[in-house]
Amino acid sequence: MSAPATAFAADAPSPPVRAGSSDSAQDRVAAFYSAYIDARSGEPDTSLANALREHYLTKEFRVRLESWEHSHHVDGILRAQNTPRAWQVTYDNSGAGHTWTRVRLTWGDDQHPTYTYLSVQSDLSTKLISDIKQEDSGKS
Repeated sequence: MSAPATAFAADAPSPPVRAGSSDSAQDRVAAFYSAYIDARSGEPDTSLANALREHYLTKEFRVRLESWEHSHHVDGILRAQNTPRAWQVTYDNSGAGHTWTRVRLTWGDDQHPTYTYLSVQSDLSTKLISDIKQEDSGKS
């Protein structure tokens, strides 16, 4: 009898595992950026992008973000006019009822990637994103 189709050969690398929790502010930031970048990629889905903002951002931040975008003429979530090809999220710090997540956005191609970094603040009580700031590009 042959092995089930879902079995992997012993020497074959296993696929990467991705997991998350709705209890984790960092996981929620990762879920937001994943979905938001998907909504903005290819044929952009403005309705979905706006719905994601409604779901993941505090109301107060959405108001401030709209004003910031009007002044800077770029997408305030990405701090850019274009859409990155990849993202990475890491825990940065917590205190005073907030947690900060560092988001690295990857631009360019595989041979010549460039990166921008964002500091994303979330409220610990609601897990909602309450601020986004671009980090100094000299930080690694």
